[in-house]
Amino acid sequence: MTPAQRAGQHRSDQHRSDQRRADGTPRVVVTGFGVKSPAGGTPAEVFATVLSGKSQAVHVPELMEAGTAVSFGCPAQPLDEDRYFTKPERRRLDRMTKLGVAAADDAVADAGLRHGGDPRLDPARRGVYVGTAAAGLASAVALGGHEHAGTLDRVPVPAVPKIMPNATAANISIRHACEGPCFTFSTGCASGATAIGEAVLAIRAGRIDAAVAGGVDAILTPFVMAAFARIGTLARRDPAPHTAGRPFDAERDGFVVGEAAAFLVLERADHAAARGARVYGEVAGYACAADAAHLVQPRPDGAVAARCMTAALADAGLGPSRIGHISAHATGTRGNDGAEALAIDRCFGDRVPPVTATKGVTGHILGAGGALQAMVALLSAVDGLVPPTANFTAPDAETALIDVVHGEPRTIASAAPALSNSFGFGGHDATLVLTPA
Repeated sequence: MTPAQRAGQHRSDQHRSDQRRADGTPRVVVTGFGVKSPAGGTPAEVFATVLSGKSQAVHVPELMEAGTAVSFGCPAQPLDEDRYFTKPERRRLDRMTKLGVAAADDAVADAGLRHGGDPRLDPARRGVYVGTAAAGLASAVALGGHEHAGTLDRVPVPAVPKIMPNATAANISIRHACEGPCFTFSTGCASGATAIGEAVLAIRAGRIDAAVAGGVDAILTPFVMAAFARIGTLARRDPAPHTAGRPFDAERDGFVVGEAAAFLVLERADHAAARGARVYGEVAGYACAADAAHLVQPRPDGAVAARCMTAALADAGLGPSRIGHISAHATGTRGNDGAEALAIDRCFGDRVPPVTATKGVTGHILGAGGALQAMVALLSAVDGLVPPTANFTAPDAETALIDVVHGEPRTIASAAPALSNSFGFGGHDATLVLTPA
Protein backbone atom coordinates (compact mmCIF):
# COMPACT_ATOMS: atom_id res chain seq x y z
CA MET A 1 0.00 0.00 0.00
CA THR A 2 1.41 3.39 -0.99
CA PRO A 3 1.71 6.25 1.55
CA ALA A 4 -1.22 8.00 -0.15
CA GLN A 5 -3.32 4.85 0.12
CA ARG A 6 -2.36 4.43 3.78
CA ALA A 7 -3.33 8.06 4.46
CA GLY A 8 -6.63 7.55 2.66
CA GLN A 9 -7.30 4.38 4.64
CA HIS A 10 -6.52 6.24 7.87
CA ARG A 11 -8.94 9.02 6.97
CA SER A 12 -11.59 6.42 6.09
CA ASP A 13 -11.06 4.57 9.39
CA GLN A 14 -11.17 7.85 11.30
CA HIS A 15 -14.37 8.85 9.48
CA ARG A 16 -16.01 5.57 10.42
CA SER A 17 -14.90 5.91 14.05
CA ASP A 18 -16.35 9.41 14.19
CA GLN A 19 -19.71 7.90 13.28
CA ARG A 20 -19.60 5.30 16.05
CA ARG A 21 -19.80 5.56 19.80
CA ALA A 22 -17.25 4.02 22.13
CA ASP A 23 -19.51 0.99 22.54
CA GLY A 24 -19.59 0.47 18.78
CA THR A 25 -23.19 1.59 18.30
CA PRO A 26 -23.92 4.30 15.72
CA ARG A 27 -24.05 7.93 16.70
CA VAL A 28 -27.48 9.52 16.28
CA VAL A 29 -27.45 13.01 14.83
CA VAL A 30 -30.06 15.76 14.46
CA THR A 31 -30.58 16.88 10.87
CA GLY A 32 -33.88 18.77 11.10
CA PHE A 33 -35.98 20.93 13.42
CA GLY A 34 -39.63 21.94 13.23
CA VAL A 35 -41.65 23.90 15.78
CA LYS A 36 -44.98 25.63 16.37
CA SER A 37 -45.09 27.45 19.67
CA PRO A 38 -45.92 30.62 21.62
CA ALA A 39 -42.35 31.78 20.96
CA GLY A 40 -42.52 31.38 17.18
CA GLY A 41 -43.15 29.06 14.29
CA THR A 42 -39.55 28.45 13.21
CA PRO A 43 -36.42 27.43 15.15
CA ALA A 44 -34.85 30.86 14.51
CA GLU A 45 -37.91 32.70 15.80
CA VAL A 46 -38.12 30.53 18.90
CA PHE A 47 -34.44 30.89 19.70
CA ALA A 48 -34.60 34.68 19.30
CA THR A 49 -37.68 34.91 21.53
CA VAL A 50 -36.20 32.68 24.21
CA LEU A 51 -32.97 34.73 24.12
CA SER A 52 -35.06 37.85 24.75
CA GLY A 53 -36.30 36.37 28.03
CA LYS A 54 -39.80 37.81 27.46
CA SER A 55 -42.81 35.80 28.57
CA GLN A 56 -45.42 35.07 25.91
CA ALA A 57 -48.29 34.73 28.40
CA VAL A 58 -51.49 36.60 27.52
CA HIS A 59 -55.15 36.56 28.49
CA VAL A 60 -57.04 33.99 26.41
CA PRO A 61 -60.52 35.12 25.27
CA GLU A 62 -62.02 31.62 25.54
CA LEU A 63 -60.86 31.32 29.14
CA MET A 64 -62.07 34.80 30.03
CA GLU A 65 -65.51 34.09 28.55
CA ALA A 66 -65.72 30.83 30.49
CA GLY A 67 -64.79 32.56 33.75
CA THR A 68 -61.98 30.16 34.63
CA ALA A 69 -60.04 30.85 37.82
CA VAL A 70 -56.96 31.47 35.67
CA SER A 71 -57.70 33.13 32.34
CA PHE A 72 -54.24 33.38 30.79
CA GLY A 73 -51.78 31.10 29.08
CA CYS A 74 -49.28 30.84 26.25
CA PRO A 75 -51.11 29.90 23.03
CA ALA A 76 -49.10 28.88 19.99
CA GLN A 77 -48.77 31.56 17.35
CA PRO A 78 -51.42 31.37 14.60
CA LEU A 79 -50.93 28.48 12.20
CA ASP A 80 -51.28 28.99 8.45
CA GLU A 81 -53.48 25.94 7.96
CA ASP A 82 -53.82 26.46 4.20
CA ARG A 83 -50.08 25.96 3.86
CA TYR A 84 -50.13 22.54 5.48
CA PHE A 85 -53.59 21.02 5.05
CA THR A 86 -56.32 20.39 2.53
CA LYS A 87 -59.88 21.41 3.34
CA PRO A 88 -60.87 17.83 4.34
CA GLU A 89 -57.81 17.61 6.58
CA ARG A 90 -58.70 20.88 8.27
CA ARG A 91 -62.10 19.44 9.18
CA ARG A 92 -60.76 16.05 10.24
CA LEU A 93 -57.76 17.03 12.36
CA ASP A 94 -57.96 18.67 15.78
CA ARG A 95 -55.73 21.55 16.87
CA MET A 96 -53.14 19.38 18.59
CA THR A 97 -52.68 17.14 15.55
CA LYS A 98 -52.46 20.14 13.22
CA LEU A 99 -49.69 21.69 15.32
CA GLY A 100 -47.82 18.39 15.50
CA VAL A 101 -48.11 17.54 11.81
CA ALA A 102 -47.09 21.06 10.74
CA ALA A 103 -44.02 21.01 13.00
CA ALA A 104 -43.06 17.55 11.73
CA ASP A 105 -43.49 18.70 8.10
CA ASP A 106 -41.10 21.58 8.80
CA ALA A 107 -38.57 19.27 10.47
CA VAL A 108 -38.59 16.93 7.46
CA ALA A 109 -38.11 19.87 5.08
CA ASP A 110 -35.35 21.32 7.27
CA ALA A 111 -33.54 17.98 7.07
CA GLY A 112 -33.52 18.26 3.30
CA LEU A 113 -35.92 15.36 2.85
CA ARG A 114 -38.92 15.19 0.54
CA HIS A 115 -42.46 15.55 1.78
CA GLY A 116 -44.33 12.30 1.31
CA GLY A 117 -41.26 10.08 1.46
CA ASP A 118 -37.68 10.37 0.24
CA PRO A 119 -36.08 7.75 -2.02
CA ARG A 120 -32.85 8.07 -0.05
CA LEU A 121 -34.62 6.57 2.98
CA ASP A 122 -35.98 3.04 3.14
CA PRO A 123 -39.65 3.42 4.23
CA ALA A 124 -39.42 0.32 6.42
CA ARG A 125 -36.43 1.78 8.28
CA ARG A 126 -37.81 5.16 9.27
CA GLY A 127 -40.03 5.61 12.30
CA VAL A 128 -42.26 8.12 14.03
CA TYR A 129 -41.97 8.72 17.78
CA VAL A 130 -44.45 11.17 19.31
CA GLY A 131 -44.78 12.25 22.93
CA THR A 132 -47.95 13.79 24.36
CA ALA A 133 -49.18 14.27 27.90
CA ALA A 134 -52.85 14.76 27.04
CA ALA A 135 -53.35 13.38 23.51
CA GLY A 136 -56.92 14.05 22.33
CA LEU A 137 -58.19 15.25 25.71
CA ALA A 138 -59.25 18.71 24.56
CA SER A 139 -61.24 17.29 21.66
CA ALA A 140 -62.76 14.56 23.82
CA VAL A 141 -63.99 17.15 26.33
CA ALA A 142 -65.45 19.33 23.59
CA LEU A 143 -67.17 16.41 21.91
CA GLY A 144 -68.42 15.12 25.24
CA GLY A 145 -70.85 18.02 25.31
CA HIS A 146 -73.11 16.00 23.01
CA GLU A 147 -73.64 13.46 25.76
CA HIS A 148 -74.72 16.09 28.27
CA ALA A 149 -76.90 17.85 25.71
CA GLY A 150 -78.63 14.62 24.67
CA THR A 151 -77.48 14.96 21.06
CA LEU A 152 -75.41 11.80 20.65
CA ASP A 153 -77.00 11.21 17.26
CA ARG A 154 -75.25 14.37 16.07
CA VAL A 155 -71.70 13.51 17.10
CA PRO A 156 -69.47 14.73 14.23
CA VAL A 157 -68.15 12.12 11.81
CA PRO A 158 -64.48 13.11 12.47
CA ALA A 159 -64.90 12.56 16.24
CA VAL A 160 -62.81 9.38 16.36
CA PRO A 161 -59.85 10.76 14.33
CA LYS A 162 -59.85 13.80 16.63
CA ILE A 163 -59.75 11.93 19.92
CA MET A 164 -57.37 9.10 18.95
CA PRO A 165 -54.33 9.40 21.25
CA ASN A 166 -52.12 8.23 18.36
CA ALA A 167 -53.60 10.62 15.77
CA THR A 168 -50.52 12.82 15.49
CA ALA A 169 -48.11 9.90 15.07
CA ALA A 170 -50.38 8.20 12.55
CA ASN A 171 -50.80 11.31 10.41
CA ILE A 172 -47.05 12.03 10.38
CA SER A 173 -46.36 8.44 9.39
CA ILE A 174 -48.86 8.54 6.53
CA ARG A 175 -47.70 11.94 5.22
CA HIS A 176 -44.03 10.95 5.11
CA ALA A 177 -44.31 7.26 4.22
CA CYS A 178 -42.68 6.13 7.47
CA GLU A 179 -43.38 2.39 7.51
CA GLY A 180 -41.21 1.47 10.48
CA PRO A 181 -42.18 1.81 14.15
CA CYS A 182 -44.92 4.37 14.81
CA PHE A 183 -45.24 5.03 18.54
CA THR A 184 -47.05 7.40 20.86
CA PHE A 185 -45.52 7.87 24.31
CA SER A 186 -47.36 9.37 27.26
CA THR A 187 -45.00 9.97 30.15
CA GLY A 188 -46.60 13.19 31.32
CA CYS A 189 -44.54 16.29 30.72
CA ALA A 190 -41.49 14.13 29.95
CA SER A 191 -43.24 12.71 26.86
CA GLY A 192 -41.33 14.68 24.21
CA ALA A 193 -37.95 13.82 25.71
CA THR A 194 -39.01 10.19 26.08
CA ALA A 195 -40.00 10.02 22.40
CA ILE A 196 -36.63 11.41 21.32
CA GLY A 197 -34.69 9.13 23.65
CA GLU A 198 -36.54 6.00 22.58
CA ALA A 199 -36.04 6.86 18.91
CA VAL A 200 -32.32 7.22 19.61
CA LEU A 201 -32.22 3.76 21.20
CA ALA A 202 -34.01 2.26 18.18
CA ILE A 203 -31.49 3.78 15.77
CA ARG A 204 -28.55 2.66 17.88
CA ALA A 205 -29.99 -0.86 18.02
CA GLY A 206 -30.10 -0.99 14.22
CA ARG A 207 -33.89 -1.31 13.98
CA ILE A 208 -34.26 1.90 11.96
CA ASP A 209 -32.02 4.42 10.17
CA ALA A 210 -34.02 7.61 10.83
CA ALA A 211 -36.96 8.94 12.81
CA VAL A 212 -39.21 11.94 13.20
CA ALA A 213 -39.36 12.39 16.97
CA GLY A 214 -40.75 15.01 19.32
CA GLY A 215 -43.79 16.10 21.25
CA VAL A 216 -47.04 18.01 21.07
CA ASP A 217 -49.86 19.20 23.33
CA ALA A 218 -52.66 21.73 22.99
CA ILE A 219 -54.99 21.77 25.99
CA LEU A 220 -55.46 25.47 26.64
CA THR A 221 -59.20 25.02 27.20
CA PRO A 222 -61.60 25.95 30.04
CA PHE A 223 -62.07 22.39 31.33
CA VAL A 224 -58.36 21.59 31.49
CA MET A 225 -57.49 24.95 33.00
CA ALA A 226 -60.18 24.47 35.63
CA ALA A 227 -58.82 21.00 36.40
CA PHE A 228 -55.25 22.25 36.87
CA ALA A 229 -56.52 25.16 38.96
CA ARG A 230 -58.33 22.72 41.26
CA ILE A 231 -55.10 20.96 42.21
CA GLY A 232 -53.31 24.26 42.83
CA THR A 233 -50.60 24.01 40.18
CA LEU A 234 -51.30 27.20 38.19
CA ALA A 235 -49.66 30.59 38.63
CA ARG A 236 -52.17 33.21 39.76
CA ARG A 237 -50.77 36.63 38.76
CA ASP A 238 -53.84 37.34 36.64
CA PRO A 239 -53.55 41.13 36.22
CA ALA A 240 -50.05 40.73 34.76
CA PRO A 241 -49.82 37.31 33.07
CA HIS A 242 -46.41 38.04 31.54
CA THR A 243 -44.97 38.07 35.08
CA ALA A 244 -46.68 34.86 36.21
CA GLY A 245 -44.27 32.11 35.08
CA ARG A 246 -41.25 32.36 37.39
CA PRO A 247 -38.98 29.29 37.17
CA PHE A 248 -36.65 28.95 40.18
CA ASP A 249 -37.72 32.36 41.55
CA ALA A 250 -38.36 32.74 45.26
CA GLU A 251 -41.88 34.07 44.50
CA ARG A 252 -42.91 31.28 42.10
CA ASP A 253 -46.43 30.03 42.69
CA GLY A 254 -47.23 27.69 39.80
CA PHE A 255 -46.94 27.19 36.06
CA VAL A 256 -48.52 28.89 33.05
CA VAL A 257 -50.11 26.46 30.58
CA GLY A 258 -48.85 26.70 26.99
CA GLU A 259 -49.39 24.80 23.76
CA ALA A 260 -46.77 23.77 21.23
CA ALA A 261 -45.28 21.12 18.98
CA ALA A 262 -41.59 20.47 18.38
CA PHE A 263 -40.01 17.73 16.29
CA LEU A 264 -36.51 16.62 15.37
CA VAL A 265 -35.32 14.47 12.49
CA LEU A 266 -32.85 11.94 13.89
CA GLU A 267 -30.54 9.85 11.72
CA ARG A 268 -27.73 7.37 12.00
CA ALA A 269 -24.58 9.45 11.56
CA ASP A 270 -23.21 7.51 8.59
CA HIS A 271 -26.63 7.60 6.95
CA ALA A 272 -26.77 11.40 7.26
CA ALA A 273 -23.19 11.73 5.97
CA ALA A 274 -23.92 9.56 2.95
CA ARG A 275 -26.66 11.89 1.76
CA GLY A 276 -24.68 15.05 2.60
CA ALA A 277 -27.10 16.22 5.29
CA ARG A 278 -26.41 19.25 7.45
CA VAL A 279 -25.96 18.13 11.04
CA TYR A 280 -26.91 20.30 14.04
CA GLY A 281 -25.46 17.93 16.58
CA GLU A 282 -25.86 14.59 18.30
CA VAL A 283 -28.23 13.17 20.90
CA ALA A 284 -25.35 11.64 22.81
CA GLY A 285 -27.06 10.54 26.00
CA TYR A 286 -30.48 9.46 27.25
CA ALA A 287 -31.81 8.05 30.48
CA CYS A 288 -35.20 7.70 32.11
CA ALA A 289 -36.36 6.84 35.62
CA ALA A 290 -39.49 6.63 37.75
CA ASP A 291 -39.65 9.07 40.63
CA ALA A 292 -42.09 6.71 42.33
CA ALA A 293 -42.98 8.82 45.33
CA HIS A 294 -46.15 10.81 44.53
CA LEU A 295 -48.53 11.15 41.60
CA VAL A 296 -48.00 14.87 40.98
CA GLN A 297 -44.97 15.80 43.10
CA PRO A 298 -41.30 14.82 42.80
CA ARG A 299 -39.25 13.45 45.65
CA PRO A 300 -38.24 16.54 47.63
CA ASP A 301 -34.61 15.43 47.86
CA GLY A 302 -34.18 15.12 44.08
CA ALA A 303 -32.44 11.75 44.44
CA VAL A 304 -34.12 9.97 41.50
CA ALA A 305 -33.79 12.97 39.18
CA ALA A 306 -30.09 13.20 40.05
CA ARG A 307 -29.67 9.50 39.27
CA CYS A 308 -31.40 10.04 35.91
CA MET A 309 -29.00 12.86 35.01
CA THR A 310 -25.99 10.80 36.07
CA ALA A 311 -27.18 7.88 33.92
CA ALA A 312 -27.66 10.14 30.87
CA LEU A 313 -24.13 11.51 31.29
CA ALA A 314 -22.79 7.97 31.53
CA ASP A 315 -24.67 7.02 28.37
CA ALA A 316 -23.04 9.97 26.62
CA GLY A 317 -19.61 9.01 27.98
CA LEU A 318 -19.23 12.43 29.60
CA GLY A 319 -18.35 13.62 33.07
CA PRO A 320 -20.37 16.41 34.73
CA SER A 321 -17.55 18.89 34.16
CA ARG A 322 -17.99 18.60 30.38
CA ILE A 323 -21.51 20.06 30.38
CA GLY A 324 -21.69 23.68 29.22
CA HIS A 325 -25.21 24.42 30.41
CA ILE A 326 -28.41 22.80 31.67
CA SER A 327 -31.88 23.29 30.24
CA ALA A 328 -34.03 22.66 33.30
CA HIS A 329 -37.57 21.32 33.44
CA ALA A 330 -38.36 24.10 35.95
CA THR A 331 -42.12 24.57 35.78
CA GLY A 332 -42.35 27.40 38.30
CA THR A 333 -43.99 25.32 41.02
CA ARG A 334 -42.42 25.32 44.45
CA GLY A 335 -41.94 21.58 44.76
CA ASN A 336 -40.67 20.86 41.26
CA ASP A 337 -38.12 23.66 41.07
CA GLY A 338 -36.79 23.05 44.57
CA ALA A 339 -36.38 19.32 43.94
CA GLU A 340 -34.73 19.89 40.55
CA ALA A 341 -32.26 22.37 42.04
CA LEU A 342 -31.34 19.81 44.70
CA ALA A 343 -31.01 17.13 42.02
CA ILE A 344 -28.68 19.28 39.92
CA ASP A 345 -26.60 20.01 43.02
CA ARG A 346 -26.43 16.27 43.80
CA CYS A 347 -25.32 15.43 40.26
CA PHE A 348 -22.86 18.26 39.65
CA GLY A 349 -21.61 19.11 43.14
CA ASP A 350 -19.51 22.26 43.28
CA ARG A 351 -19.23 22.46 39.47
CA VAL A 352 -22.83 23.31 38.55
CA PRO A 353 -22.92 24.77 35.02
CA PRO A 354 -25.23 27.67 34.11
CA VAL A 355 -28.91 26.70 34.30
CA THR A 356 -31.75 28.08 32.20
CA ALA A 357 -35.48 27.35 31.90
CA THR A 358 -37.53 28.03 28.77
CA LYS A 359 -40.94 27.74 30.46
CA GLY A 360 -40.77 31.29 31.76
CA VAL A 361 -41.07 32.33 28.09
CA THR A 362 -43.18 29.57 26.51
CA GLY A 363 -45.27 28.47 29.45
CA HIS A 364 -45.48 24.81 30.42
CA ILE A 365 -46.06 23.14 27.05
CA LEU A 366 -46.43 19.70 28.59
CA GLY A 367 -45.50 16.86 26.22
CA ALA A 368 -43.84 19.25 23.77
CA GLY A 369 -41.51 20.67 26.40
CA GLY A 370 -38.70 18.13 26.21
CA ALA A 371 -38.52 18.38 22.43
CA LEU A 372 -38.54 22.18 22.33
CA GLN A 373 -35.93 22.25 25.11
CA ALA A 374 -33.73 19.84 23.17
CA MET A 375 -33.91 22.09 20.11
CA VAL A 376 -33.14 25.27 22.06
CA ALA A 377 -30.39 23.58 24.08
CA LEU A 378 -28.65 22.38 20.93
CA LEU A 379 -28.95 25.79 19.25
CA SER A 380 -27.60 27.40 22.45
CA ALA A 381 -24.65 25.03 22.50
CA VAL A 382 -23.86 25.76 18.85
CA ASP A 383 -23.91 29.54 19.44
CA GLY A 384 -22.38 29.43 22.91
CA LEU A 385 -25.23 31.58 24.20
CA VAL A 386 -27.53 30.48 27.05
CA PRO A 387 -30.98 32.14 27.23
CA PRO A 388 -32.04 33.97 30.38
CA THR A 389 -34.79 32.60 32.62
CA ALA A 390 -37.80 34.90 32.37
CA ASN A 391 -39.05 36.64 35.53
CA PHE A 392 -36.27 35.30 37.75
CA THR A 393 -35.16 37.94 40.24
CA ALA A 394 -33.95 36.09 43.34
CA PRO A 395 -33.67 32.47 44.51
CA ASP A 396 -34.92 30.81 47.68
CA ALA A 397 -32.78 28.55 49.86
CA GLU A 398 -33.08 25.56 47.52
CA THR A 399 -32.76 27.28 44.16
CA ALA A 400 -29.77 29.26 45.45
CA LEU A 401 -27.80 26.02 45.02
CA ILE A 402 -27.68 26.54 41.25
CA ASP A 403 -26.50 29.27 38.89
CA VAL A 404 -29.70 30.47 37.18
CA VAL A 405 -29.05 32.53 34.04
CA HIS A 406 -31.26 35.62 34.16
CA GLY A 407 -31.45 39.19 32.91
CA GLU A 408 -29.31 38.70 29.80
CA PRO A 409 -28.09 35.71 27.78
CA ARG A 410 -24.92 34.12 29.16
CA THR A 411 -21.94 33.53 26.88
CA ILE A 412 -20.32 30.13 27.34
CA ALA A 413 -17.74 28.12 25.45
CA SER A 414 -19.27 27.18 22.12
CA ALA A 415 -19.58 23.49 21.24
CA ALA A 416 -19.94 22.45 24.90
CA PRO A 417 -22.50 19.66 25.42
CA ALA A 418 -25.86 20.53 27.00
CA LEU A 419 -28.06 18.55 29.38
CA SER A 420 -31.86 18.83 29.21
CA ASN A 421 -34.28 17.63 31.91
CA SER A 422 -37.95 16.72 31.61
CA PHE A 423 -40.06 15.53 34.55
CA GLY A 424 -43.73 14.55 34.33
CA PHE A 425 -46.73 13.93 36.54
CA GLY A 426 -46.69 10.27 37.49
CA GLY A 427 -43.00 10.42 38.37
CA HIS A 428 -41.62 10.17 34.84
CA ASP A 429 -38.07 11.51 34.56
CA ALA A 430 -36.13 11.82 31.28
CA THR A 431 -32.77 13.44 30.58
CA LEU A 432 -31.10 14.08 27.23
CA VAL A 433 -27.48 15.03 26.59
CA LEU A 434 -26.89 16.92 23.35
CA THR A 435 -23.57 17.73 21.73
CA PRO A 436 -23.34 20.32 18.93
CA ALA A 437 -21.75 19.45 15.61
